[in-house]
Amino acid sequence: MRLVNRRRILAAALGGGSAALFWACGEEAVAPAPAPTPPPASTPVPDVAPASNPEPAVAEAPGPAPEPAPVQQSLLLYSGRNEDLVAPLIEQAQAELGLEIGVRYGSSAGQAAAILEEGDSSPADVFYSQDAGSIGALQKAGRLSDLPQTVLDLVDPRFRSRDGQWVGISGRARVFVYNTELIAADELPQSVTELTESSWEGRTGWAPGNGSFQAFVSAMRELHGDDATIEWLRGMDANDTRVYPKNTPIVEATCLGEIDGGLVNHYYLLRRLAQEPDLPCANHFFADGDVGNLINVSSAGIVKSSQSPGAAAALIGFLLSAPAQSYFRDKTFEYPLAAGIEPDAALPPLETVQGPDFDLGDMDDLDGTLALLESAGLF
Repeated sequence: MRLVNRRRILAAALGGGSAALFWACGEEAVAPAPAPTPPPASTPVPDVAPASNPEPAVAEAPGPAPEPAPVQQSLLLYSGRNEDLVAPLIEQAQAELGLEIGVRYGSSAGQAAAILEEGDSSPADVFYSQDAGSIGALQKAGRLSDLPQTVLDLVDPRFRSRDGQWVGISGRARVFVYNTELIAADELPQSVTELTESSWEGRTGWAPGNGSFQAFVSAMRELHGDDATIEWLRGMDANDTRVYPKNTPIVEATCLGEIDGGLVNHYYLLRRLAQEPDLPCANHFFADGDVGNLINVSSAGIVKSSQSPGAAAALIGFLLSAPAQSYFRDKTFEYPLAAGIEPDAALPPLETVQGPDFDLGDMDDLDGTLALLESAGLF
């Protein structure tokens, strides 16, 4: 067990300063559904000779023994995604795969910490993470098994483990949401680093305590180093960037014209436009390769201790099937990651969005990211 990674994950799960409170809270575990009780065996009726027949009754030769009822295979899923989103998919998976699937819900960081703590005794078969960093920590600790190549091949290599032990399920792009009445198209920044310039002073918003923003900071650290990252953070703070608790109020403030734009995940605006399609807001993607274009992924892998790796792989394959991928698109406005499934019509095709080139699983150092944000004076 890699204690350093466990510490990083536990920092997110159990607290690490006030910022950790903005990470998704764990939910109550849902116990696996009990296996169906087999019907009671029938009671044999003894042979009784009729009183009028002096000859003893002759018992018939027994017929072939009945086939035993098939034993339903069971799995336990540790889910870092919330129950409202996951439960309908699990019901469908049980019906289609013939599996009994129990689910334990909680934060991705907390679930990963539990798997690390449980070690070889973990009852989990599959870990379904909200982000790539948490599952990346498990991979580095040696707690995941190799996925079948047939499952890996369903997803573009940039959205899966380079070592073949986890695969992305759905994608969330970082964008600059902006008010189309306040920012002209030719004024839009080509890099997230431009937002520290004086021309953007007091015009933008961010959410330093939000988990998706912290993942973005982890990506910046991985790509540009801690020194450049803290310089950018301090520059944004000095530029009077307005602080919000999470993504939704940034979108609201932008559409109302309280700020000109802000850093969010792409789907928050799509949800808002589904209610009011005429709002003067749009998502802007930065130039190809810019860290501001980070595409983080929900992701899944087989836990090393699983006694049913074949069934676990089948469940992950189901999450990448057309019905499940369409569900993510229509329910959450996330990017489907399986090849051949188109995103929402309001989004550019995923192949045209070029984020930074690095292993998404390397965003596992939340502890270091929180410390850097604190050093920058943001907590």
